[in-house]
Amino acid sequence: MTEPSLAELCIFACSQAFRGNGEIIATGVGPVPRLAAGLAKLTHSPELMMTDGEAYLVEQPVPIGPRAYDDRKAAGYLPFSRFFDAAVWTGRRHAMVTPTQLDRFGQINLSYMGGTYDKPKTQMLGVRGFPGNTIYHPNSFFFPAHSARVFVPQVDMISGVGYNPAKRVAGGNYSGVDLRLIVTNLCVMDFGGADNAIRVISLHPGVTFEEVQEATGFALEKGDLAETPLPTADQLEIIASLDPHNIRASVIRDNPPARRTA
Repeated sequence: MTEPSLAELCIFACSQAFRGNGEIIATGVGPVPRLAAGLAKLTHSPELMMTDGEAYLVEQPVPIGPRAYDDRKAAGYLPFSRFFDAAVWTGRRHAMVTPTQLDRFGQINLSYMGGTYDKPKTQMLGVRGFPGNTIYHPNSFFFPAHSARVFVPQVDMISGVGYNPAKRVAGGNYSGVDLRLIVTNLCVMDFGGADNAIRVISLHPGVTFEEVQEATGFALEKGDLAETPLPTADQLEIIASLDPHNIRASVIRDNPPARRTA
């Protein structure tokens, strides 16, 4: 078996976020989350629904990169105007995204960094759809470069709802907030600690908990700290079929192997 890359290990780890979700729409934003959703549908969770990113539900995940549009196997019509009614506002969607910052409460930021709202030091995309996404349906996260600049004690601007009680409006309905898995180039984490604290549940081969903690701007809780499993040969074959142009090789710097060596 060919030794998997770290990106391929992350794709496999991310795919586990969609396990047992039932018949909901799996949305992966970015190459690794997108491939993870496709891998989940083609292996352990065939009941997942997926879109072509434009207007159709599809029977088979659409490969990333340049492709022929007539390769899509449409299963239904789902234009953007109906997507909110069918998936977002009903909670029948699980999105995996890559914000710029995430804090110890699970609040995310992709709006601006540094400075003030009126005069940011670095202007980014804006909050986009994250306020609604994080209040209505499950969300997970992927980060290709785990660092204390990404995992911060408090985000510079709250673009997505988390578990911080100090930021919640009295009488607001937060029952739909459901933050699940965090996959990075170092480990897998979840929100299963005390009061939804972020905890490390598995370490990628060759990574220590101390390395993860050093690259994080707040204290982490320890889970069982298993070793993140490697994808099988069959799973690697599926990943390759969904990424025929090997875009995954560009996601993590230098495209290292999954198993770190001294």
